Amino acid sequence: MQKVPLVFSIIDQEKTEFDVVGFMVREGKVRIIGGKWRSRVITFPDEKYLRPTPDRVRETVFNWLGQDLTGKYCLDLFAGSGAMGFEAASRGAERVVMVELSRSIMHQLDATRQKLDAVQVELVQMDALAFIASDVRQYDVIFLDPPFQFNLLPDLLMQLPSHMTGDGLVYIENDHKFDLDEQWLVWRSGRAGKVYHHLLKLKKNG
Repeated sequence: MQKVPLVFSIIDQEKTEFDVVGFMVREGKVRIIGGKWRSRVITFPDEKYLRPTPDRVRETVFNWLGQDLTGKYCLDLFAGSGAMGFEAASRGAERVVMVELSRSIMHQLDATRQKLDAVQVELVQMDALAFIASDVRQYDVIFLDPPFQFNLLPDLLMQLPSHMTGDGLVYIENDHKFDLDEQWLVWRSGRAGKVYHHLLKLKKNG
């Protein structure tokens, strides 16, 4: 009997991976993709504006950041699912401050922190704009992914420079292209579906 070879193309594999990831997100779950907690699953509640950064985008972002964040101080201003903040902690960040206003989301973030024993993660239940106005610390990496509907990026970006270290970077997501003011330089840029994602630095630190 002639054997018929089984062909499993890269496209088939990518489609399967996409389907699995999509199912997990619909079930309120995301997977940490690198570092000491690689493959650990974190859960998040069903909230209207909660939109976890997809696995492939996170992989791209942390490739941009160099994979290893050992010693870095990070701020996740709209923590949501916690995917970016816990990913940073998994990859060695010294401190990760995760800011989230929703009580139900904060409850789940705290449960995840305890499950992972993520002692380097600090949780702050607070409005992001109020936090930026009151916090005096500086960060090496700031993750900025607010709900698209409220157009918060322009106001937030104006307030971030004083919160950045000399070589600090800001990661942003948005559903459309928009003009940055002259103090910002787009260092890395990408697009996944309808979402644009960029890694910014201050021009003065070029």
